[in-house]
Amino acid sequence: MSVKKIPLEVLFGDPELGQVQVAPDGRSVAFIAPWEGVKNLWVMDLASGERRRVTSDRGRGVLGHGWLPSGLQVYVQDKDGDENWRLYALDPAGGEPRLLTPGEGVQARPLATHPDFPDEILVMLNDRDPSLHDVWRIDARSGARERVVENPGFIGFTADEQLRVRVALKATDDGGGELFVREGEAWRSLMKWGLDDSLGTWPLAVRGDTLYLSSSVGRDTAALLAHDLSSGEERVLAEDPRYDLPDAGGLLFHPRAERPEAVAVMRDRLGWIVLDPALEPDFERLAELEGDVQIVNRDAENRLWVVLEDLDAHSPRYWIYDRSARELRRLGDAHPALAEYTLAERRPVRYRARDGLEIEAYLTLPPGREPRGLPAVILPHGGPWHRDVWGFDPWAQWLANRGFAVLQPNFRGSTGYGKALLNAGNKQWGRKMQDDLTDGVRWLVEQGIADPKRVAIMGGSYGGYATLAGLAFTPELYAAGVDLVGPSNLFTLLETVPPYWKPMIALFHTRMGHPERDAELLRAASPLFSAEKIQAPLLIGQGANDPRVKRAESLQIVQALKEKGKPVEYVEYPDEGHGFVKAENRLDFFRKAEAFLEKHLNP
Repeated sequence: MSVKKIPLEVLFGDPELGQVQVAPDGRSVAFIAPWEGVKNLWVMDLASGERRRVTSDRGRGVLGHGWLPSGLQVYVQDKDGDENWRLYALDPAGGEPRLLTPGEGVQARPLATHPDFPDEILVMLNDRDPSLHDVWRIDARSGARERVVENPGFIGFTADEQLRVRVALKATDDGGGELFVREGEAWRSLMKWGLDDSLGTWPLAVRGDTLYLSSSVGRDTAALLAHDLSSGEERVLAEDPRYDLPDAGGLLFHPRAERPEAVAVMRDRLGWIVLDPALEPDFERLAELEGDVQIVNRDAENRLWVVLEDLDAHSPRYWIYDRSARELRRLGDAHPALAEYTLAERRPVRYRARDGLEIEAYLTLPPGREPRGLPAVILPHGGPWHRDVWGFDPWAQWLANRGFAVLQPNFRGSTGYGKALLNAGNKQWGRKMQDDLTDGVRWLVEQGIADPKRVAIMGGSYGGYATLAGLAFTPELYAAGVDLVGPSNLFTLLETVPPYWKPMIALFHTRMGHPERDAELLRAASPLFSAEKIQAPLLIGQGANDPRVKRAESLQIVQALKEKGKPVEYVEYPDEGHGFVKAENRLDFFRKAEAFLEKHLNP
């Protein structure tokens, strides 16, 4: 079967329809789409289909947005990737955007809204102390703002339906966490957990006197719990024996009745556990869709839902679901041009690591080619406290379309699979976490899928680190590596974390290693100190303003490799941070990466 080459512009250009959100009154949807090559905010009338652009940004573009209950819109931007997000308000009927938060050197994190306070929003700002976010209550129509909580050392807050900050999360010195409940102006300790549960236990929502949280305490996988703040009584609302239940993004609350209705769980594919029987017919109807179903947002009456259907071999699709009629109306595809091309199936697979641990992964094979002796790319995810999921992945589709087999392992240290697999990655950067990737390569070779002489490794953030580690610690394994914003020296990485990560630095020290107590371990796990072992050609991409993985992380290993006469290419983008937001930068880098891989792996 002949498969057409998919242009990079189609795979890595900005979506034509992105981040769709239905208005509270259900009459229109807002979405992000490009205008003159820059992501801008648009509104579409659902009755007429008429589209109007409501922002005219020619710089960084709109990164994220949402509706306030009154029908005002809010959106965020940063400056050249510095992650100091600014929050703007906009009346979609007309007028200029209003900056609601400080403009320079301050990061805004939207926290909560509620229909009873139509123009108001709680926002976390680190204007007083760069390491701590206070909570402000902002009137988006007038611009007036009031500080309602001065942060004494917490890393997160949860507000109730009255927009009162009720619960706070603190990172503890042992890498664990502690929850506090607010009583008047004082904070009372509610519960505490250790390192093993620190990435599986989080507050999700407060309604009345009930705290809803995801918790792995006393179990392997995180369950959805309801905790009575007055009595301390705790109930399990939903759980899965193998997979963690998700964060607030996968927990549906009725907009008015203040009760949880359904919770999502990511197994091999995304599923839903329905908590309210009234929604069972809705999820039965949505199950008729071919792909995985995400509920993006809903109108104020809970009648219209924006549904994102995620598919592996097709562009993601947006639908409007009308609950009253049980009808689905297709709004469009995120990348409509992909319909002209053959995409690859993304298949869940499992293999055994050398110590017997089962690793779940996703395998994407070139369509129209026999899966024998192929060039292959190992594509480890970022985080590392994250996981790959089923659905559309432009990186995997690009590589498969070019003739590569692609393996994306959820190695130990990944989230979503319970705390045993997660905690098996503690202090295993460059060690057993890297072995899991190596064992993935060997599995591909044993299956006959991969040509052992034509395997590359590529990734961003932690995936970039894993690329450097793969080339440095297993130089015989890889023919090439592509690193995006990956750290090369774990000492300097820990020394230069953003100020607002410092309150949870113990989490990094306990899971990665302490710079003083574990100096030998960190040195051995830092690819920079094994640069002389790197043999394969390396391509590195870096954003100049990256606040998480500073440009020095890339520059120091580039310098070390050049001094040793090793083959390395480096490209830096002056208007990017931790990843490439601008389409022109993204396309430029992937053109370079494609030429690099074709040169060294000959697909």
